[in-house]
Amino acid sequence: MNKSYLGEFEELILTIVGILQEEAYGNAIVTEIKHRVDRDVNLSAVHVTLYRLEDKGYVKSSMGGATNSRGGRRKRIFTITNAGIAVLRAMKESRTELWKLIPQLKISYGQG
Repeated sequence: MNKSYLGEFEELILTIVGILQEEAYGNAIVTEIKHRVDRDVNLSAVHVTLYRLEDKGYVKSSMGGATNSRGGRRKRIFTITNAGIAVLRAMKESRTELWKLIPQLKISYGQG
């Protein structure tokens, strides 16, 4: 696997950023996590993790337009980078190989 390590929460946040694409900002990520994995997460923890992922080069951010619903404030939009996609792929492949070794699962994985 890649020399970089992602913790479980970092992997979850990075995956959700990839899912949301141009709609990936703090509150949307919190909502999507609740919807997809029924997990309550703290907005501050999401922001700290997003900035850490940005420092690692796995996401990049830009400021979106101001909206009336946000009181004229702009939201910071996060986008997954090629490095972010690569680390998610490497982690998926590594886990798939490990899961194949658990006899009780007897899961057959295809390519891709």
